[in-house]
Amino acid sequence: MKDLHSTLSSVLVECFTSNAARIHELAAGIPEQHFWKKPYVYGNSFGHLVLHLTGNLNYYIGAQIARTGYIRDRPKEFNDPNPPSKQESLRHLDDAIAMVTRTLHSQTADDWAAPYSAVGSACANRLAMIFQCAAHMQHHIGQMIYLNAEWNRIDSK
Repeated sequence: MKDLHSTLSSVLVECFTSNAARIHELAAGIPEQHFWKKPYVYGNSFGHLVLHLTGNLNYYIGAQIARTGYIRDRPKEFNDPNPPSKQESLRHLDDAIAMVTRTLHSQTADDWAAPYSAVGSACANRLAMIFQCAAHMQHHIGQMIYLNAEWNRIDSK
């Protein structure tokens, strides 16, 4: 069982760190003036998706598993009238990823199946919640890819 536990931790750490690297790669192509703007009247800006992913990880993994004390303001993730700079937002995401990595490394083989409970989640154990957070990142990375392509299309006109 120890081999499975080590493999699981390593695979999940790689998943979260590669997701963060992809977000940085996509963000590099978006100038500061577009980071907080939406190319459409609907949806979210790239920057607000970064805030949302940061809040998601800090709440579901940080507050609930790592016991960081984080208090989430989910509505502000999407409508903060004075958001941080692009660079600062990405740094906060990196801090959340570092916390997730530490938390994943600190899990014991039995911790994966430990009961889990949080507002907005139906996950029964820690492993299910961690997988859900990874899938949630992938979902929003897909949106970020589309936003990046749309800003490139608009800027090339």
